[in-house]
Amino acid sequence: MSEGTPSRGFAPLNWVARRARSVYHCEISCDDDCFKPVPNRSGNEPFAAILNRRISRRSLVKATIAGAPLLALSTSPLGSQIFGSAPLTSSVGAASSTVGLESIPHDNEDAIKVSEGYGLNVIIRWGDAVLPGAPAFNLNGQTAEAAGKQFGFNCDYNGFFTMLPGQSNRGLLAVNHEYTSGVDMFPDYDSDAVNEEQVAIEIASHGMSIVEVSRAAGGSWSYDPASRLNRRITGDTPMTLTGPGANSIYTITDTDPTGTTVLGMLNNCSGGQTPWGTILTAEENFHQYFANAEGVRGADRYGVPTGASRRHWEDFVDRFDLSTDSNEVNRFGYLVEIDPYDPSFTPRKHSAMGRFKHEAATVTLSDDGRVVVYSGDDQRFDYIYKFVSSDRYNIFNRSANLDLLSHGTLYVGKFNDDGSGEWLPLTAGSGPLATWTNAGVATFTREAADAVGATPMDRPEDIEVNPVNHRVYIALTNNTRRTAEASVDEFGRANGINSANPRGPNAHGHILELTENGGDAASRRFTWDIFILCGDPANAEDNTYFAGFDQSELDSISSPDNLAIDGNGNLWIATDGQPSKLEQADSVYVVPTSGPERGRIRRFMTGVPRGELAGHVFTPDFETLFVSVQHPGEGDGLDEPSSTWPDGDFPRPSVIAAFKDGGGVLGT
Repeated sequence: MSEGTPSRGFAPLNWVARRARSVYHCEISCDDDCFKPVPNRSGNEPFAAILNRRISRRSLVKATIAGAPLLALSTSPLGSQIFGSAPLTSSVGAASSTVGLESIPHDNEDAIKVSEGYGLNVIIRWGDAVLPGAPAFNLNGQTAEAAGKQFGFNCDYNGFFTMLPGQSNRGLLAVNHEYTSGVDMFPDYDSDAVNEEQVAIEIASHGMSIVEVSRAAGGSWSYDPASRLNRRITGDTPMTLTGPGANSIYTITDTDPTGTTVLGMLNNCSGGQTPWGTILTAEENFHQYFANAEGVRGADRYGVPTGASRRHWEDFVDRFDLSTDSNEVNRFGYLVEIDPYDPSFTPRKHSAMGRFKHEAATVTLSDDGRVVVYSGDDQRFDYIYKFVSSDRYNIFNRSANLDLLSHGTLYVGKFNDDGSGEWLPLTAGSGPLATWTNAGVATFTREAADAVGATPMDRPEDIEVNPVNHRVYIALTNNTRRTAEASVDEFGRANGINSANPRGPNAHGHILELTENGGDAASRRFTWDIFILCGDPANAEDNTYFAGFDQSELDSISSPDNLAIDGNGNLWIATDGQPSKLEQADSVYVVPTSGPERGRIRRFMTGVPRGELAGHVFTPDFETLFVSVQHPGEGDGLDEPSSTWPDGDFPRPSVIAAFKDGGGVLGT
């Protein structure tokens, strides 16, 4: 389809679901992290053990309900969710959260499908011009210079920034470019014979694109390639490291003796927006770009290769070879702040918010005006974090707000068996961190979280705050390391199930609903509930749960990844892993979080072969949903791809817009 032309689907191409997609995807996107053993030196109780005990209790109560009352627990909000009684309704006077669209069937065609009554169009594709002077995209003649001016490869998180307050038909779209895949970028690519120009092109194809976009009368969107606000940020763009990790013994290098200037950002997955109009973009699986980490502190805990990397960037760029300078890797794995309105702004990597494989950067304000940022560490058995700034947000002084994320307290979550929880401060010089420095906590955050006793989770992904019911929703994608029989892994962890721990492996993931005490985002304590246990409701072995909703009316969902929340408090979920788990294309779903249909999930959009729908975000009027279509046809190469979306010749990662025919709020 031509750019700017709305459609409900693109030219179909029959596709047989292939389980191999997940193997290649995990190899190239995160260096096989899902399939590798991960050290758990802390010995902290795995979250699955807590979760499964609560699920087993729900089953026990159902079996004995005829003979005994549930007493107080069955009438509490906790009981109503876990034990399947009346759905919990929001105490907030919100509009009805009933979703006014029909669920569409899953399919494996090479087309983006949306619910009836909706349209969509492609806004921008890999290789489209972003900066002045960018040449037309040439698949057979790519150069690093051209790539640095064009829309980068795999697009993930989207952030929409209005040009005027309250405006929804024109703005800036900031798009992450998470990672590259040589076999899907270069004809006749040989992973064992990567050349210098290919490496340079891949580095230039990482980072972020910022483009000005506008909506036409019919609902479709287009971008302006000549806008003065357009910008490309790459794996080579100079950035400033801030906070306690900057200018430390861990971040000073031979080429940067100040320890404050870093070249580029890598593997930027999800993100968030600040109240003062900047974007936070999350560096996730940064470890895979480096090589030769033998003897480097933290290399094992972060999964950095001790030998050659798969990408072989170290063969041509010295800074990726840690035998040359071991500190370079410590300058990646942060939340990066960028001002989309100022193309001259130097991006800032904020070490105060910790160094780990960040997924999400959800920003809200505490009751007293401090900035709170939630972020997950996307790896099996890692943690959920919360940062609280030292200073308060100043609505009248935007420039002062640009320093808020450099100073504050980082917390990590501990989830208790009774549905309570607490945020444990990662404070150097006290308690288990008595011998630590602030720079050490900022640089080796995982080890600090191990020390204080955080709860290992099942791959924390996106985290979103619901403005209607004020709860926090956390996507936990899956954890396939759980075994069906009692066992102990090579690190001494008990990773099997028993009668009290029935869900293992956690192949399909789940979503938590967290409530901060008093509704204050800066609270040190919280309560938590299970909102959705994903899987196929028709398969009893999946042990699914949908906030107590009748599962006979529901379809399957697996591997929740990105989340968004509309103006009625409905949760919109994008998946990453359904091709391997359910033999279905990854999709976008919508589910009410309150009211009589709480837990009733509907499939709104389906993706393309070996592709992922990601980074969905609404315009302020909730009449458009921007969605990234990442890695269509991934791993097939360019000769016989399983997807030729969107143009029918070869696959191109792209951003699309979905909207209601004739206008209106999505989902109503």
